Amino acid sequence: MLDDGPAGTLIAIGSAMSRQPFPQTGRPADTILDALMRRKDEDADWRSGRLNSLVHYANEDVLQISKAAATAYFSENALGLAAFPSVRQMMTDLGEWVGDLLHAPASAVATVTTGGTESIFLAMKAARDRHLAQHGTAAFGALNIVVPRSAHPAFSKAASYLGLGVRRPPLTDGFQADPQAMEAAIDRNTVLLAASAPAYPHGVIDPVGQIAAMADARGLWLHVDACVGGFTLPFLRALGHPIPAFDFSLPGVTSLSADLHKYGFTAKGCAALVLRDEALHAFQRFTFDDWPRGAYSSDAFSGSRPAGPIASAWSVLQFLGFDGYCRLLRIIMAGRERYLQAVRTVPELCVWGDPPATIFSYGSPELDIHDVSAAMAERGWRPHLITEPKGIHLGQLTPVHAAVADAYAADLAAAVAAVKNGFKATQPVDARYGA
Repeated sequence: MLDDGPAGTLIAIGSAMSRQPFPQTGRPADTILDALMRRKDEDADWRSGRLNSLVHYANEDVLQISKAAATAYFSENALGLAAFPSVRQMMTDLGEWVGDLLHAPASAVATVTTGGTESIFLAMKAARDRHLAQHGTAAFGALNIVVPRSAHPAFSKAASYLGLGVRRPPLTDGFQADPQAMEAAIDRNTVLLAASAPAYPHGVIDPVGQIAAMADARGLWLHVDACVGGFTLPFLRALGHPIPAFDFSLPGVTSLSADLHKYGFTAKGCAALVLRDEALHAFQRFTFDDWPRGAYSSDAFSGSRPAGPIASAWSVLQFLGFDGYCRLLRIIMAGRERYLQAVRTVPELCVWGDPPATIFSYGSPELDIHDVSAAMAERGWRPHLITEPKGIHLGQLTPVHAAVADAYAADLAAAVAAVKNGFKATQPVDARYGA
């Protein structure tokens, strides 16, 4: 059994004799759609609550307005904002709403992106270019970033594109970023620090306040990856949960990413990058005019991009409002407590760290947790895994997961009992993260 991951996404074209030929004649629409839906039958049923990532499903009402809004802007291109001023206005509204949610100062600016990876890439590009403008091109040799070991792979991915070295100091015993270890890794070539709110592997929030103070004192760019927490932590705080400061209320935070298509429950392909000050935006923007068509300027990585996810986000955020998100988080957190209880009532299992929100991981000092994962898969679940320490990852719980928490608890107890009685995974269990 394999955890979901990127293996197999490379398309082998094959020889002209073996590959599928391009369709030569058209087919009836109903035939095509019937074949499409048959293929979809093979996919994970994300409405069942047995898939713990990849799809964020609030309820049918939210899904329907999201679909209707996205369909209304199915053909519009968010590259051409002069042609589609309504898209520009929706992006402006989204930026202001996200900025308000995350205590952005009046000087802040936002970019609507396609996801957390793009947001992180843009923040790192801006941090690198600011450093080069301040210190000169490669004044001190190879540049680097310092991020916790638990930081999202997008930081390393962006660094590989941007020619930056990556330093990932170890975590504390509680799986948080270690500010002292991070500070020891900083040198005059460091262009960016990062913190996660929360970190994806264990669901814990890094000590953003300490890292922000360090960044502020050193004049370093701090990016907070709140791609998951941006649309959970503010509402959890409003509900009385003890959420530490992680956003622009901390003076040392330079930029922050928040995904609307995660806990904003909008269509896939919509997120936000917020910069503390408009002056920083010059380092994010790409401009070019050395070709026959004329000046080209872009705030984001993509050129042509669908306007549908933007329209979805603009509609869903208004449909739910602050109180609607609080209602959803109440349901999610009630379900989370039942999942935590399911783990804690099994003596052989333990939760890793002290996760305060919608993600947590658990493992076992006594059993091979990958065998437990395989036993859960045999019972119809699609468990995800972590490797440090070995564990099962309950990532991104949503309201639909709350509805099946009792079934999960029963199957988890049965899976552990099966492993104690000798059950072993019959296929390799591989921890992968990806689509």
